[in-house]
Amino acid sequence: ALTSQTMTVMATDLSMPLQIPIEQAAAFAESPFEGNHAAVCPLESWLPDQLMQSIAPENNLPETEFYVALAEHHVLRWFSAVCEANLCGHATLPAAHVVFKRDPSLQLVNFRSRSGPLTVRRKGEELTMDLPVQPAQAFPEPDGLKQVLGVDPVACLQGDDLLVVIRDEEDVKTLMPNPGAIAQLPGRGLIVTAAGRDVDFVSRFFAPGCGINENPVTGSAHCCLTPYWSKQLGRRGLKARQLSSRGGVLHCQLMGERVLITGRVIPYLSAVIHLTHDSIQI
Repeated sequence: ALTSQTMTVMATDLSMPLQIPIEQAAAFAESPFEGNHAAVCPLESWLPDQLMQSIAPENNLPETEFYVALAEHHVLRWFSAVCEANLCGHATLPAAHVVFKRDPSLQLVNFRSRSGPLTVRRKGEELTMDLPVQPAQAFPEPDGLKQVLGVDPVACLQGDDLLVVIRDEEDVKTLMPNPGAIAQLPGRGLIVTAAGRDVDFVSRFFAPGCGINENPVTGSAHCCLTPYWSKQLGRRGLKARQLSSRGGVLHCQLMGERVLITGRVIPYLSAVIHLTHDSIQI
């Protein structure tokens, strides 16, 4: 469905210079200079895939997203520096923030994406997104994992990412894994998690294969972390903290096959991308 929708609105005239609005905002931040930044580019019609992929690394952020507004929903796509993502939770919140900013009367935004329908609802300064669960199953410990982590794993699970549970929050915080070694592990990326001290659980996320050595705060990882810790702790509502250098707080609620993730968005930058005719001949 997403493919047909994107094709019906691909009408950008590349014979003329382009001016593309761009906004940067941090998701899951409690104050400025925290959380995970994403760049949001609202489009009237789709650019060629290769052009959007070329724009993403120019922003030097984990993800750049593009959306096109249709009659009843918005089509949303995410690009890292090296590839298009199937799901990016942290970048979905800034996209919704921009939609709400452009239409203050809205309380709910409906997105369509590679991962199906996604919604974001706002209540005051908090935004809650509805994402699909990404289940993980018990998985044999990969060779060399202890050397990558520097600590003994408690459990390993495999879904879209390799999820590794370790014993202590401090060990999660002080991890210094080698990106090259992580890239050899199975899965899109590596999630390392432990029970928290002042939150229910903590984590960090590494995805060098996607051009992201460490992601500051990762919404999609919590689609895997939430069902795991919900089962371990015996409750559906959980508070999480990602222990990157920037850090971020996520409020997670398991709802069957969906995960509700709530956080704040702090805007940082509004600008315009200028592309000449020569620069877009790719």
